[in-house]
Amino acid sequence: MSKPVLTAVAWPYANGPRHIGHVSGFGVPADVFSRYQRMAGNDVLMVSGTDEHGTPILVQADQEGVTARELADRYNKVIVQDLQGLGLSYDLFTRTSTRNHYAVVQELFRTVHRNGYFVPRTTMSAISPSTGRTLPDRYIEGTCPICGYDGARGDQCDNCGNQLDPIDLINPRSRINGETPIFTESEHYFLDLPALADALGSWLRTRTDWRPNVLRFSLNLLDDLKPRAMTRDIDWGIPVPLDGWRDRPDKKLYVWFDAVIGYLSASIEWARRFGNHGQPDPEAWQRWWHGGDEQARAYYFMGKDNITFHSQIWPAELLAYDGRGAHGGTAGTFGALNLPTEVVSSEFLTMSGSKFSTSRRTVIYVGDFLREFGPDSLRYFIAVAGPENQDADFTWEEFIRRNNFELANEWGNLVNRSVSMTHKNFGAIPAPVVRTDADVALLKASEAAFATVGDLLGRSRFKQAATEAMRVVGLANKYISESEPWKIKDDPDRQGTVLHTALQVVDDAKTLLTPFLPHSSQKIFEALGGQGVWAAQPEIRTVTDFADDVEGVGVPDVVDYPVLTGDYAREQATWARRDIEVGTPLAKPTPLFGKLDAKLGETGPDWAPIG
Repeated sequence: MSKPVLTAVAWPYANGPRHIGHVSGFGVPADVFSRYQRMAGNDVLMVSGTDEHGTPILVQADQEGVTARELADRYNKVIVQDLQGLGLSYDLFTRTSTRNHYAVVQELFRTVHRNGYFVPRTTMSAISPSTGRTLPDRYIEGTCPICGYDGARGDQCDNCGNQLDPIDLINPRSRINGETPIFTESEHYFLDLPALADALGSWLRTRTDWRPNVLRFSLNLLDDLKPRAMTRDIDWGIPVPLDGWRDRPDKKLYVWFDAVIGYLSASIEWARRFGNHGQPDPEAWQRWWHGGDEQARAYYFMGKDNITFHSQIWPAELLAYDGRGAHGGTAGTFGALNLPTEVVSSEFLTMSGSKFSTSRRTVIYVGDFLREFGPDSLRYFIAVAGPENQDADFTWEEFIRRNNFELANEWGNLVNRSVSMTHKNFGAIPAPVVRTDADVALLKASEAAFATVGDLLGRSRFKQAATEAMRVVGLANKYISESEPWKIKDDPDRQGTVLHTALQVVDDAKTLLTPFLPHSSQKIFEALGGQGVWAAQPEIRTVTDFADDVEGVGVPDVVDYPVLTGDYAREQATWARRDIEVGTPLAKPTPLFGKLDAKLGETGPDWAPIG
């Protein structure tokens, strides 16, 4: 039975192009999961967009000599193009600077405030002495007062996991220019997390099937919950929709309050644009947001540095909106909204032992990588060698080894020689005349892999799933080597049976690998005589922001902007064996994956840093 599955993907920040470390945490895992869920017959809604508010945008805009909006417009387009090239199958990839997003964010703020979960407080705000601009928590670092870690941020310590305020840090300094911030009094609205602690803890303790590192970290956060500021002293962001605040140019909502609400606002925008088979259906989003786990499931994908916002802050906002904390209350116009089913967090991808860093030029941008190597080789590397459960290191040597030996030699060569021999000797898929025990054993192992790989993908165990799919490829290569069909031309029945068996397993493996390798799987589908779309790809469309019926404070002007979306209902990929059809003509195949020069592993391409 088809079930609504929400894939909520972390919002990439629009202050520059994204690098491969970013997409290893949020992009590729979310797309592998979504493609599998669609193939398994579930009704997937995959949403996200560019995160465009906050001080980092202002800092980068100053460096480039443009306005914050101009910077966001520029990098929104770059990121949309890169994610489309990578084949990330969003139902809607939008942005946080839309009129719809402003209105949805302000509706949640007003309702949480009305329910009593926002409390005004005077706090100490960190100011840059050289610019007079407020420094966001994450742009201040220093020594953690709890564990002594030097490198803690102003919002939390990644070493001990405790929530912090910038003024708590020992020897605080700006990450922008190293100067010591000045602290001044400022009034803000704080989310009353202690009033939501019991409800948050009760929910978290039901999440027993999460990745252990994510669940442990999230439960530890409950030990020291404090009210958290959800407004900022900044002139770039969403206005605070309260009397006395709405017209203040120096007060805006915290970028992390507005960004996580993007999962809801993007779902609503998708419904208004494409919700009924590509046509508007303003209420369609509700299927993914109402009814709890038993009716709809919601999976959130991000890197480990964002766990706290998805397992603590966002669920707390949802509980407060629904009035399920100590202060009670009632839900707003959107009704009671589903909490996350799972927070699927990845660790960090490093490069030759160092963190990816744009400022230090230790970075490989997604666009550069795609232009040189295409999408599937990167998707495969992230799946089998990425940071799923622990930090992983990208080196050119390992990337080339995976490409040459696993994709080109093992998978690509299996497809090429199976199709080539069949084309040369039969011209079409031959009939299996008499099967041997070896034939039957291989076919059984291949078909059984659908249950094994599917179970792993459904639980976000991508590395194990890819490894199991490639195990089938290895079995097929061993079968061909032992059967030696090139030596039995004088027995066409046996030769035809061997090649039919090999082609059936190639088709099975193509299906098993489709979530990881959608582009090459489409080519294999066509090489085996398939017509039409096997694995649909996202497309870029230019849309116009909603001009009317958007109620919000200080909503932006109506503009055109690009979105990612796609018609995934037309794809033929399903999670089951598809019996190949005897007599289907086969053409001479072309190589799927080119081998890369081993010397590239020593230096990388000319445009890439060594690390």
